[in-house]
Amino acid sequence: MAKSRQNSALSNSRVANIGRRAMPFISANPDLGLAIGVILILGLLIIPLPPVLLDMFLAVNISFSVLILLISVYLKTPLEFSSFPSILLITTLFRLGLNVASTRLILGQAEAGDIIHAFGNFVIGGNYVVGIIIFLILLVINFIVVIKGSSRIAEVGARFALDALPGKQMSIDADLNAGYIDEQTAKQRRKELTRESDFYGAMDGAAKFIKGDAIAGIIITIINLTGGFLIGIFQYDMTFDSAITTYSILTIGDGLVSQIPSLLISVAGGLVVTRSGADDNLDVEIGQQFGSKPKPLYIAALTLAMMSFLPGFPMIPFLILAVVLGGIGYFRQKIIKDDADAAARARLAEAEEKKEPSEQPVESLLRVDPIEIELGYSLIQLVDETQGGDVFKRITNVRRQLAQELGIIVPPVRVRDNLQLDPETYVVKIRANEIADNQLQPNRLLAMNPGTAEGDLQGIHVTEPVFGLPATWIQTQERENAEIMGFTVVEPPTVLTTHLTELLRRNADKLMTRQDVKHLIENLRDDYPALVDEATPEALPMAIIQKVLQNLLSEGIPIRDLAMIMESLLEYVPVTKNVDVLTEYVRHNLSETIRKLYENENGVIHAIAVDPRLEDQMSQNLQTTGDTTAIAPSLGLSPSDMKLINESLEQAINEVTLSGHLPVIICSAQIRPFFYRMIHTKFPMVSVISYTELPPDTDVELQASVELELQQKV
Repeated sequence: MAKSRQNSALSNSRVANIGRRAMPFISANPDLGLAIGVILILGLLIIPLPPVLLDMFLAVNISFSVLILLISVYLKTPLEFSSFPSILLITTLFRLGLNVASTRLILGQAEAGDIIHAFGNFVIGGNYVVGIIIFLILLVINFIVVIKGSSRIAEVGARFALDALPGKQMSIDADLNAGYIDEQTAKQRRKELTRESDFYGAMDGAAKFIKGDAIAGIIITIINLTGGFLIGIFQYDMTFDSAITTYSILTIGDGLVSQIPSLLISVAGGLVVTRSGADDNLDVEIGQQFGSKPKPLYIAALTLAMMSFLPGFPMIPFLILAVVLGGIGYFRQKIIKDDADAAARARLAEAEEKKEPSEQPVESLLRVDPIEIELGYSLIQLVDETQGGDVFKRITNVRRQLAQELGIIVPPVRVRDNLQLDPETYVVKIRANEIADNQLQPNRLLAMNPGTAEGDLQGIHVTEPVFGLPATWIQTQERENAEIMGFTVVEPPTVLTTHLTELLRRNADKLMTRQDVKHLIENLRDDYPALVDEATPEALPMAIIQKVLQNLLSEGIPIRDLAMIMESLLEYVPVTKNVDVLTEYVRHNLSETIRKLYENENGVIHAIAVDPRLEDQMSQNLQTTGDTTAIAPSLGLSPSDMKLINESLEQAINEVTLSGHLPVIICSAQIRPFFYRMIHTKFPMVSVISYTELPPDTDVELQASVELELQQKV
């Protein structure tokens, strides 16, 4: 006996040593472990198994199914378990292999191990009819309810994920172009979209594995029961009672051992495909959503209490449940009230800390905010971070975006509520002057037609404030439908910040103060110390620098290359102090920047030309006195001529815009600044450039022209 124990201990020690040596190899080569596992699963279809090994594999199957179910419960999004479709295939093959192995033992030896025998005895309990009925009920639950529902959800999820993919990609591109996200974030979002569509497509196909597994289980059960009964009577000379007893226990036990893990994995599949997106785990969400409102709990408790007094109903179970639900409702109401009181005290304490003195200095009333946004009370939620508002973060991104695009430092934006405004209205002010207003629907989404959308949407029809596109405020649940139809759908904060970005871009010159100019020049000192030292107030007055920068920004020319602008001014300021002339000199030195602004992806500028005869007439009307150009806003043209020019220009702009190009007018350098001022009021979105301020190798394609039928003057 002692020797046997010694041999057993030695054998266990050898197994442990082999395990310790194998674990590092398996950890370093997980792909080999997976490959070997798949080969072993396929081997179960061919290699006979003894009952001991079959018991071990059945235990592994049950354990793995329970593990998959628990992992599915704690998912937040389906992509956290993106390997689930492959796991479905592997587990299905594993169960089928075990079915084949157990069938071989049942039909060949009338024996299939302890687990199958225990399951059969436990369920049958001496009554074969009850055992068969319970087994059939499990099959119906798995096949009709769980598998069919999961398959339908996976199919619909795959279809909607693929249909909504173009709209979601357009939304990502819109956020990227607006500067709300960077290129890396956009790539990550596109990757997640691709993974999501691939996952739902794979789940749609993987659901068929579960369905096929259930059908195979039914067939194998019928074969085992019928074939075993015939083999027991005709080959093993069993009596009728003995054959039916033996093979009923084994068949039902085998079916249960197969169908219970299949049911667990089917439920796991249903949980995975129904987790379309969440903020927390399923258990936390259910607890929060069921307990967030105590009133339904009270009503349910009262209903159960009333049912307990109905004739024939058992009183104790209903009363216990009524007390439990009522208690849960009471404690949830108390917790909600305590949380609300704590939040109110926190807000009051914060307000007391920020409370201004009762007597404010009069000087503080004289301060004017550079940029200000006033909100109606319904829009306050967009900036309240406690309600999920993120407008302040978006404004920070807007300031960063304009700094990168234009080279300016946008001052902080003051956001305040104004109860005198309409609830859904916001107003944007620059230096206390209102420049724009618009209305938002905070609980809806804005669907814009980029020109390719098909169909009509139900909602509030408006015009998008930035680009003038037709748009509709739709309900949030209509988002996927609108994206499938080709509409670009954005949230109210996106509308607000996009409008603000465009307004700041158009009014950038009004934000350029002398203090900002000084700050920008000081930023050059580290890289260009000689340039900054040379730009003294005597050599280059700050007022000239400010005015030139404002002129550039007013026409949308970035001032990021401030060093080049300063060098140009230092070169030409000894020749002239005329700010308009200096601006033209700077524009010529920024030729590459100007070309990049207006060229398309092929390096071509599609422009509107000014008729040479019209240019000649404008040039003749220019009157120059000394160093100052005295010129009327109409360049000396008569009102009838101005009307003809505006009509011709409007027609040319429509022609170029319909071709998909930006409206850009190109003319001679002599009349360029004056022509821009002449048309700017009526056509603020049109840019005017000259031939000489573009690099010599610029490819310019004339799409239309501005013409005027000149009258012969006597």
